[in-house]
Amino acid sequence: MGKKVFVIDTARCNGCYNCQIVCKDEHVGNDWSPIAKPQPEIGQFWVHLQEKVRGTVPKVKVAYRPHLCQHCDDAPCMDACKVEGAVYKREDGLVVIDTDKCTGCRLCVAACPYDAIFFNEDLNLAQKCTGCAHLLDDGWGEPRCADACPTEALKLMDEDEAKELIAKAETVKGTYDSGAKPRVYYLGLPKKFIAGTLYEPVEEEVVIGAKATLKAADGKVLTTETDAYGDFWFEGIDDGVYSLELASAGKKVAFADLDTTEADINLGDIPLA
Repeated sequence: MGKKVFVIDTARCNGCYNCQIVCKDEHVGNDWSPIAKPQPEIGQFWVHLQEKVRGTVPKVKVAYRPHLCQHCDDAPCMDACKVEGAVYKREDGLVVIDTDKCTGCRLCVAACPYDAIFFNEDLNLAQKCTGCAHLLDDGWGEPRCADACPTEALKLMDEDEAKELIAKAETVKGTYDSGAKPRVYYLGLPKKFIAGTLYEPVEEEVVIGAKATLKAADGKVLTTETDAYGDFWFEGIDDGVYSLELASAGKKVAFADLDTTEADINLGDIPLA
């Protein structure tokens, strides 16, 4: 059996929530022991579609990212568990909590750097995404979340077949640097942007075709021009500190210390003095 990886293209994800809904459909009220016992109706999302609003009105973008157990190669939850075989990695690479062996100690919950393990008080059991291992064992080629994705943004693939995609993908950071080697790969994770609208205050008209020059602290320079609405966008830029100059018809306006580390930046309406 070849090892599997999840490959998720966030640029294709349209926020339909199908993955989250069908996970509930598959696991709420259904007992797939020893791979999974019933998921609670509320309080747990083994696949959670995270929605992030970026920027401020009117320069706003929305990003979606399905979040689930990362099925790590060096899974901290496995190391934390004191019961042999209670948290284990299958030959196909999926990490599973054995419902017959779990004692409810919660050590795995605390150890997960991705906040992807939940605790079921009623069952005294740790629970999480299993990759629908019970369906794969029954002949399915993919878990319910991938099967229900209308844009094919979420896929479970053979690792060898996914090599080219993995080379272009990223993994997400956990709450601490665990060195866990996650097996969920993301394409198209949103980078930061700096945007704004340039206008001429006397004539009260937007400025079209103004040159916008963005300089990074490492010396990298990006340029663009304001469009027919006076807007400029620098998209897909790395976290860091930037300086910006806008120039048109001999007039200039400049900004320094634009820090994208925490958030995207909308400079709003900018008068060309």
